Parts: sequence; C-alpha cells; structure tokens
Amino acid sequence: MRRAAVVGATAVIALAAVAVSSAEEPAVPGDESRPRSMPDLLGVPLWRVFTRLDRRTRLDVHDASGRDRRVLWPPNWRVCTQYPAAGADLDRRTAVTIGAVRKGETCPPRVRTARR
Repeated sequence: MRRAAVVGATAVIALAAVAVSSAEEPAVPGDESRPRSMPDLLGVPLWRVFTRLDRRTRLDVHDASGRDRRVLWPPNWRVCTQYPAAGADLDRRTAVTIGAVRKGETCPPRVRTARR
C-alpha cells in the first residue's frame, strides 16, 4: 500500500513538473513585476491549468462536487470554477483557486450559477 502511494505521488509530481516546464516562456529581464492576466479556464482539462498559468502562481485545487475527493491525477479532472475571473490581473501575491470535477461528471447546479 505504501509503495503504491509513493509511486502515485511521484507520477503526479512528474506530470506537474513536465506541464509546468513545457509552459515556461523565455525570461525577459524586469518582467517579474509586470502583472499577468488570468486566462479563461472554465471547462478545460485540469492539466491545462498547469500549462496556462505561470509556474510562480500559487494554485489551490479542490473538488467542486462537494464530495471532498482528492485531485490526484489532473488528466481525469476538468475545471468548473475559477477565482479570480478571466481577465483579472495576477501578481505574485494572487492565489488562484480552481474547482474541478471528474471527467464525465457535470458541474453541480449551485456551482454553474455561482460562477457566472
């Protein structure tokens, strides 16, 4: 049991590292202070979040269905909610919160109406 958990955690970390490293843009001197804008992530696969956000962005992912499941394998989940809204400026202090459900599930009605 312990070995399976370690292997699973290692796979998630490796996937996140590959996704983040593939999204890196060339560094521009003095670019750290420039605010970035939040992309529209609603409905996209969760693994895409890691490629669309800057690697320095603080990210909190939770189960939007209310079942309090752990999000262990991002390719099996899709985004239902996001905060801040698309187009908002992101700086170093902004934390992004993502609500996700498993692929094949619909976003709960309370979530669909709240995110608009």
